[in-house]
Parts: sequence; C-alpha cells; structure tokens
Amino acid sequence: MGSHRRRGPIVVDRTGLAGCRAARFKASGSLTFALALVVLSGCTTFSDYVHDNFKVGPKYARPPAPVAEHWIETADQRVRQDNGEINEWWTVLHDPVLNDLIQSAYRQNLTLREAGFRILEARATRAIAVGEIFPQTQVSNGGYSSTGVSENVANRIATPERWFSNWSYGFGMAWELDFWGRFRRAVDAADAELNASVEGYDDVLVTLLADVGTNYVEIRTLDRRLELARANVQLFTQILAIPEARFKADEKNRVPWDLARANLAQAEALVPQLEIARRQAENRLCILLGLPPRDLQQQLGHAPIPSPPLAVAVGIPADLLRRRPDVRRAEREAAAQSARIGIAEADFYPQISLVGTFGWSSEEITNLFDEKSFHGTVGPGFQWNVLNYGRILNNVRLQDARFQELVTRYQQTVLNAGGDVENALVTFLKSQERARALAASADAWRDGTMLLIAQYRGELIDFVPVGYFEQNLILQQDEAAQAQGEVPQALIAVYRALGGGWQIRTQPAGAVAATGAAGQSPPKPPGGAPADVPLLPKP
Repeated sequence: MGSHRRRGPIVVDRTGLAGCRAARFKASGSLTFALALVVLSGCTTFSDYVHDNFKVGPKYARPPAPVAEHWIETADQRVRQDNGEINEWWTVLHDPVLNDLIQSAYRQNLTLREAGFRILEARATRAIAVGEIFPQTQVSNGGYSSTGVSENVANRIATPERWFSNWSYGFGMAWELDFWGRFRRAVDAADAELNASVEGYDDVLVTLLADVGTNYVEIRTLDRRLELARANVQLFTQILAIPEARFKADEKNRVPWDLARANLAQAEALVPQLEIARRQAENRLCILLGLPPRDLQQQLGHAPIPSPPLAVAVGIPADLLRRRPDVRRAEREAAAQSARIGIAEADFYPQISLVGTFGWSSEEITNLFDEKSFHGTVGPGFQWNVLNYGRILNNVRLQDARFQELVTRYQQTVLNAGGDVENALVTFLKSQERARALAASADAWRDGTMLLIAQYRGELIDFVPVGYFEQNLILQQDEAAQAQGEVPQALIAVYRALGGGWQIRTQPAGAVAATGAAGQSPPKPPGGAPADVPLLPKP
C-alpha cells in the first residue's frame, strides 16, 4: 500500500493503493492508454478485483480484539464456566413480580420502541441502496404546447405557420453500470448499518431489563430499610417513657432523657429519607415500564429482597464477542466503514453508463403514435474524473482513517466489556461476604441493645450504654439491609456486563406475556408495542 500502508492490526486485504496516485494522470493521451493504466496501476489489483466479486476496495475481515483467556475469579467455585441462565437471568431470582415487570417493560418501554424504529429506518436505507444497482433514472414524460412565432423573426420561412401546437410523450432511462462495485459496496455498508441498528436495539434491551431488575431490587431493599427504621422508632418510643418518667421525678436525670429523645428523633428522621428514595425508585420504574409515574404499592405488593444464588454462570471471555450487543454493534460499524472505502476508491475509475430515450411528437394528437412521430436515442457513455487534484485519493485516505478509528473503538469496546464483567463479578462475590458480616454485626448490636434495655428497666445500669447501642443499632441494621440488597444488584450487574437479556426478543410472540404483576394487563402506550417492530433474526 505504499506510503499509505496501514498501521496496527491488518484487518482488510488492501493492495495497490500506491497506484491510486497514478490515476491522477493528465488529460492528454488516448482512452486506451488510460484504461490500461487503471487496470495495471489502479487502487485495487486485478486479482483482488476478481476475487472480491468484481468490486474495488478492501475485503473486510473482523478485526482482532484483545480478549482474556479466562476470568480472574475463575478459581472461585462460585464462578461457573457454562452460559447457564444468562439469556433469562431474572429467573434465577425466583420472583414472579420481577418476571412480570420484565415482560411489561419489554412490551411498553418507549426508548426500546425508539430503537426499533431506527431498525426500520436502516431497512429503508438499505432498500434505497439496493435500488441504486438498477437503472437509476427511469422517467416518463409528456406534454402539450401551443407556440406563437414572430412574423418578423429571421428565417421566417422555416415556420410558415405563426401558431402551431405540439403533443409529446416519451420515456428516458439512464443506467450507470456497477462495473467497479460502487453500488454493491453501498449495499454492503447498508447491510452492516442495518445489523448495527439491530445490535443497538439489543443493547438498549439489555440495559432496560437490567435497569428494571436493579430498580425493583432497590425498592425491595428500601422496603426492608423502612421496616427496620419504623420498628426502631416504635422501640425507641417505648424506651423513651422510662427516662422521661425518671426525669420528671428528678431533674438530675435530664441527660438520659435528652439522649433517648435524640435517638428517637434520629430514627424518625431516617423514615422520610427512605420514603423519598422509594418514591423516586418507583417513578424510575414507571418510566421504564412506559407508564406515567404512579403509586406501584398495590401492583408490587409485599415481598422480601430477592435472594440470589451463590454461584453465577459467566461462560468464557471470548463469548462477549458474540453476546454483547455493544461489541457486535461496534464491529458492524467498522464493517460499514470498510465498504465506504471501496465506494471512495471507485471514483478513480470511469463511470460507464447506458443512456436511452424514446418518444413520440406530433402537431396533432391523432398522429402522436404514428410510426413517423417516433424519435429516440440510445448508446453507452462514460464519465471520468481525470484531473481531481488529489481529492479522490484524499477521500480514500479520509475513509480509511475513519475505518481505523472505528476498529480502534471496537477494540476498546471489547476491553471495556471485559472490565465490566470483572468489576461486576468481584463485586458480586465479595458483596456476599460483606452482607454476611454486616448481618452478623446487626444481629449482635440488636441482641446487645435488647440486653441493655432489660438491664436498664431493672435499674442495673444507667441509660448511656443503652443510648450508645441504640445509635449503632440504627446504623448497623440499615447498612446490613443495604448490603443484602447489593448482592442481587451485583448479580444483575454481572448479567448486564455479560450481555444477557436481549434474547427475550427471539422468543415466540405468544411466549412473552404482557401481564402486570397483579395479573392484569397494564395500560398500553399509543403507537403499538416494540414487539410490533420487525427485527432481523440473530445470526
């Protein structure tokens, strides 16, 4: 490829690009010499041209990507090497409410529907590109005119009649032959863009389902935190009666009373804070479901924080190349850009066309289709941009640089995907240990608090140690509940990073129920569900 040789991984078969410079010859010389120059010194060698189905430009191959041989946590027995439940990860939580929310979100989410319509746009664009392969211009025309000629005009004898009419009807066609593959490369690019739009849809779907699961677990976690906070408010209210009575009996007991009131106020302040967070989580969930924000308490009901399995199926790192939609989309975008290099290189060669017109013209409409009224032209032609001052070559360089940019983006996307899985995986494994430790800590603080309360009631100790344990009981129980919810959230993050969930769209239409959590059909937004948007089958 001369001075324009690619740097980095070679992912396309491109030869003879140095010869592109020779295409900028001067207009002098015969057409035969020019044609020979293109064949012998063109941007693509004749052999490559033939082997690539008579198309100039690079022959695309998937770029290499940096993928680890195994996960860092492979030695952990909780990390399984099979693909297991990745496709329908929500089922491992065994929560029927979550299952219904997942199905409802798939049917109703507006962002997903928007991505579906982008697929229809890409399909229409591809159809337009295919149409360019056939005769590009096919025009039928006709008309009538009445013309008046000046009597004082020169050569008046050529039009003896001052006023005359003319009727005409005809058909014209222009067909640029796809001799160099310009239009077929455009179809290749449109195909890749269409596939990229499907991968974009799947990427939105993966994110949507993971967000639904995350927000649902957050709501259940907040419910548990609220339950603990309200129980502490009730307990601290009961305890407050003791130091309050002792203070009224003797004002020297003011400090225990103040400490008890402060602990109660702290517990009470936590409740509205958690209620705000829960309402916000419900609002986010409503939007994911394609619904206006509303109270979901009745629909969600009461349930504990989902309990995930201890082990997780992650497969192998190489699976990310075929499963993660964002990785596949980045690769398809690079493929589309590779085809655009061929479109740019086609400008080095002459555009060969067939042009034809025929029609009928007559002064009287009754004679319009007589044999003598017929006229027409037909013949081949070519157009060749011979003096382009480097514009064509630099356009090829431009498209090539964009291609290398997208290849690099693809490789970076693969790296990011591996990092996402590793981060989520270590979080899932370690959050289990953290949740167990915090649960044991909360139990110890609760037992200690209840023991001290009993001793305080029996006047064996003063209130200071009781107040100290009350303060830590609130913090430890709340933190333990959060840690309990972080475990299923980390598991969802693992499956999101693995690219699981989009496979729901490959299920038969009847298998995806659009029922709500309470078994009732939720309101359906106008315009049809995303499933109404036709999708390409997964390769």
